[in-house]
Amino acid sequence: MNAKGRMIWFDANRVCAAVGVVLIHSTTDFSGRPFPDATVGERIVPVFLRSLGEFSGSEMFFFFSLFLMALRIDRHRPSYRNAISAQAERLLVPFAFWTLFYGLFRLMKAQAFGYAPQYLEQISEVETWVSFFLLGKSQYHMHFLPTLFAIFLFYPVMRLAMRYPILGVGLFATLGAMDHVQSFFWTLDITPLTRDYLVRITKVWGYVGYGFAAFALYSLWQEGLPRGESKLIRKGAFYFASIAYIATMPFFGSALLTGQWGIRTGWDYYGHFLMPLFMFCLFLGRQYADWSPSWSRMAKYTFGIYLVHPMVIDIFDVLVVKSGAAAMLAPAWLVILRFAVVLPAAYGVARVIERTALLAWTIGLGPAPWKTRGTVAGQG
Repeated sequence: MNAKGRMIWFDANRVCAAVGVVLIHSTTDFSGRPFPDATVGERIVPVFLRSLGEFSGSEMFFFFSLFLMALRIDRHRPSYRNAISAQAERLLVPFAFWTLFYGLFRLMKAQAFGYAPQYLEQISEVETWVSFFLLGKSQYHMHFLPTLFAIFLFYPVMRLAMRYPILGVGLFATLGAMDHVQSFFWTLDITPLTRDYLVRITKVWGYVGYGFAAFALYSLWQEGLPRGESKLIRKGAFYFASIAYIATMPFFGSALLTGQWGIRTGWDYYGHFLMPLFMFCLFLGRQYADWSPSWSRMAKYTFGIYLVHPMVIDIFDVLVVKSGAAAMLAPAWLVILRFAVVLPAAYGVARVIERTALLAWTIGLGPAPWKTRGTVAGQG
């Protein structure tokens, strides 16, 4: 923490999480697969980069968002209604905007890749838009916002871990229960959309475990962790993150050899879903390091980068395909070029949106237009 009380280690964690998410989504073919038509040798770089990206994936966004929730609850003590209302405004209002945007924007890629008629038929159905708004299926990353809001509804339960930090280990149990139930759902002969709803419900209940772990770590951090203990936490987190990465090797090894994403089971599953806890502890363990203030300046755009990067990826993919460059790029060069272009471009788009008064609120960097009008009217 710097002299002004800014948790720069926390901001650095947010930036790395955004980089990880962009890397994850940059390392597949144009259909989101691990290049099934390529040779094993050609898949090495994309699969390896994907595995590195998962050190800080979308679950990390859940974790540090819940840590921030613990901080706000502890400092401001809002009523349940006020706390949830604030989160609904912060998450669900931008979610509605981006759901409409991506629901229509995907027509651009559908047109370029030749499946526009099928997509038009899909979005003409009411159940499609219901799933867009309830499950966040308008784009592959949109699930984060409604899921996070649903998890926030359980914050009074998470406060148990603030009082009794040992309850943070409940994450292991909730992840185990989620895996057990979801594995059963995949054996049922039901429609894919029905399964998606059931899986999402169990995911919310399971991800409450991240809340227990985040609230427990907040309690320990708030009480004060000396430099010596922080150093021990850093060393332990480094080891556990490394063993979690090793545990995911069969999952990525299968993708490398077959060109298909498998199903995370056993320690593949635990390695992936426990990684956010270990990575967060790694940054927490470096809270006394001499972090550059630039981390905090970049961190304000991480929410925006998360929201806009799929748009930038789609534009990149369309340009690559339409220009004929796709046929000349090996999988390794495609994913490296995509990541090198998309990350700074998404950052740039987020900064442009911040400077646009009517849109800054969509990435959490400004008041909603109707609030501004209300303020001006009140002042008048």
